[in-house]
Amino acid sequence: MSSQRLLLLPLWQFSNALQPLQVNNELSRAVTGNELANCRFWSLTDYYWMQYALTLAKRGAGQGEVPVGAVLVHDHSIIGEGFNEPIGRHDATAHAEMTAIRAACRHLNNYRLPVGTTLYVTLEPCTMCIGALIHARVGRLVYATNEPRAGMVGSQMNLSTQPFYNHQIQVQQGLCQESSSQLLKAFFRQRRQALKASKIQQTQHQ
Repeated sequence: MSSQRLLLLPLWQFSNALQPLQVNNELSRAVTGNELANCRFWSLTDYYWMQYALTLAKRGAGQGEVPVGAVLVHDHSIIGEGFNEPIGRHDATAHAEMTAIRAACRHLNNYRLPVGTTLYVTLEPCTMCIGALIHARVGRLVYATNEPRAGMVGSQMNLSTQPFYNHQIQVQQGLCQESSSQLLKAFFRQRRQALKASKIQQTQHQ
């Protein structure tokens, strides 16, 4: 399903989008029972869209990108979506959030997004991404898991509510945290294993 076909379609048309993409057994692990039980702390709509962001993250993993997915939602419809693509696009700025923002702005012909827009993303945004979200006037940010080294809405500092900006974002964290964390850990574990195997193969051919 392409991004263009998904834009501005109503919620009920996305039932098939929640099926896990088959990257491999480990990367396609389902949401844990604990997270399903914790849904009472979130709306079903929030849970739905974060699951959709996770499918985008898995799509990125299948292309060799760090698995992060993002979806912008307004009035129960997707206005933009993306996953990490800096490697494939040869673009250091092609984070999931940036790709989603660009898609939404192009579709709406406006650099500012509608009031009430929410971004669901599977990893805490970095400096670049939170800055773009502020400039785009995103109203609410829901992210799954922390980025302890470079996260800029809590882990290192919180840029989302700084008084020197003329816009602040409501931030909520922790929805599907375990699923996102496991996805990232599995990806980097596989990358390390592949690198190790490559080094062994090179040694054997010397």
